[in-house]
Amino acid sequence: MKPVKEQMDVIRRGAVEILVESELAEKLAQSAQNGKPLRIKAGFDPTAPDLHLGHTVLIQKLKQFQELGHDVNFLIGDFTGMIGDPTGKNETRKQLTREEVLANAETYKEQVFKILDPARTKVVFNSSWMGPMSAAELIALASRYTVARMLERDDFHKRFTGQQPIAVHEFLYPLVQGWDSVALEADVELGGTDQKFNLLVGRELQKQVGQRPQSVLTMPLLEGLDGVNKMSKSMGNYVGISEPPKEIYGKLMSISDPLMVRYYELLSDVDLATLARVQRGVAGEPDGMHPMEAKRALAREMVERFHGAAEAVRAEEGFLQQFRQKELPDDIPVHHCATDKPVWICALLTSSGTVSSNGEARRLIQQGGVKLNGEKLANADLELEPVGEVVLQVGKRRFVRIIFQP
Repeated sequence: MKPVKEQMDVIRRGAVEILVESELAEKLAQSAQNGKPLRIKAGFDPTAPDLHLGHTVLIQKLKQFQELGHDVNFLIGDFTGMIGDPTGKNETRKQLTREEVLANAETYKEQVFKILDPARTKVVFNSSWMGPMSAAELIALASRYTVARMLERDDFHKRFTGQQPIAVHEFLYPLVQGWDSVALEADVELGGTDQKFNLLVGRELQKQVGQRPQSVLTMPLLEGLDGVNKMSKSMGNYVGISEPPKEIYGKLMSISDPLMVRYYELLSDVDLATLARVQRGVAGEPDGMHPMEAKRALAREMVERFHGAAEAVRAEEGFLQQFRQKELPDDIPVHHCATDKPVWICALLTSSGTVSSNGEARRLIQQGGVKLNGEKLANADLELEPVGEVVLQVGKRRFVRIIFQP
């Protein structure tokens, strides 16, 4: 195993919070000394049949733990999935049938091994220990936490103070998730920032039964293609891992440079030194990787991960051919923008002389008449980072090349 400091550098990558970091470092040191891998846990409720890149942030972190020599418990919440995770909800979530949960769980098992090492992954279902639990045992579990403590959870608190209903079974969700950690004797549990309350319940329950409490590592919720909202199918800003290769490649080539850095940090297998080169490139430093080169490499990596190397090459060739065939005039006017701060897209269109006013720019964007680097713009409030250059197109004939000069 790598030295503790090197392991911690990898584990911290992209993480929002580690509770408690000194405890985790101590566990890693003991693991290195006795040669016993840590038990790493992350739970996924199979509430939908397909995963998108946002779901894979945790899976990627699990992979990093595997590469450090630790064992992963990939927990499929077939029991909790039937309860419905109330996290972030302002109303009671619709409960799924067992048949729906099991069907979704099967697709999860197929998809996660595109990232995880099957030899170091144990797929577990929390119905294995929750299913046989008697009513008396479930009541005993419920007695371990008070209603007052449950109402400390932000979403429950908001619903309670807003006089919105909270079903009793929703209080069971964090308890069952916490009990999963007891059943697995987890050393570390991963979750999104929105899961922090649930992860800490697991830590508390482990203390109550005499286990060493798990370390908690929270990861950010990945922004979607718009760079603003959480990646979500309902928002339409997602990249599905089962989408065709050309769709994955094309979508990733459309993201902003700062968002590309974020995706590298949370999704890519590149080492920390390469990640630093990507960051320097977006910052415009001479020893950095050029943003376009970096973006193509990221798109190739993601397609190869989910569809194989041959499909990645084919997707890239198709994208480049399509890009070359776009009818761009040879005499595109150039507008130099000297700033080191993000620039509102409407103001940029106006200052470059492409449109007459910010109001006209907003209207054209909302009507679908503006493209950024060949991709139709939908967000009139977009702010571009002042790095490199972009091509804006209004209608069929108005073009301008914007060169940023911080």
